[in-house]
Amino acid sequence: LDLTSFDGLETVHNMYNVDMRELSFVDWPFREDCNCTPEKMAQAGFIHCPTDHEPDVARCFYCLIELEGWEPDDDPWSEHEKRSPNCGFLKMKKDFTELTVAEFFNLEKERLKVYLVRIIKTLSIPLSDFVQRLFFFFNLLFILFFFFFFP
Repeated sequence: LDLTSFDGLETVHNMYNVDMRELSFVDWPFREDCNCTPEKMAQAGFIHCPTDHEPDVARCFYCLIELEGWEPDDDPWSEHEKRSPNCGFLKMKKDFTELTVAEFFNLEKERLKVYLVRIIKTLSIPLSDFVQRLFFFFNLLFILFFFFFFP
């Protein structure tokens, strides 16, 4: 998942669905008899983002924290909570399918803020791409505002 591409933002948006996240773990090195199976990793909000040198990199689709060096006994939920205690995904108290529209828009607004902060910190994108993302972000905020205040 390339955070510097506009498509990356769209891809992450689809990752609210646990089944979509689990599909990213096709080449995950830990399977049976492990605590960090693809299913458990996906349930804890992770997507698999392997590199040539690190085959076990997993990133939270929401807070974007990247964890590597997994061991078979590692618990995905506790590792996520330990490394990113303020993650909005961890604070969700119900399944994505049970969220109200207002709850989803609030979560998405916060996720987009995390995404933009990450992009700004990298400063490795062309200004035109940043402006495009910023325009997209403000359009989403307008839509969220409209639906929240004018249901």
